Amino acid sequence: MLTSKQRSKLKSLAANLSPIGQVGKDGIGENMLSGFSECLEKRELIKINILENADGVPQEIGRELAEKLSAECVIVIGRKAVIYRKSKRKDIEHIEI
Repeated sequence: MLTSKQRSKLKSLAANLSPIGQVGKDGIGENMLSGFSECLEKRELIKINILENADGVPQEIGRELAEKLSAECVIVIGRKAVIYRKSKRKDIEHIEI
């Protein structure tokens, strides 16, 4: 669980990120999860678009996505979700929160 201070720092880091993928009417698929998981291992922080035709409320989709990725949903603003997970890789620069 992230503290409000950690959440704030991650939100500021995510402000400059471009979305790496999107969730649409087909929902959250296995291929999508594996792609997002790889990105989390490389970057630790990702932004995802939730399309208008996606079934459900963006906040719920963001939380479900984070849960399936064993990550934290930092924030959902409008139709963009920010997801964080500490990487297990040693060869990347980790985000200090």
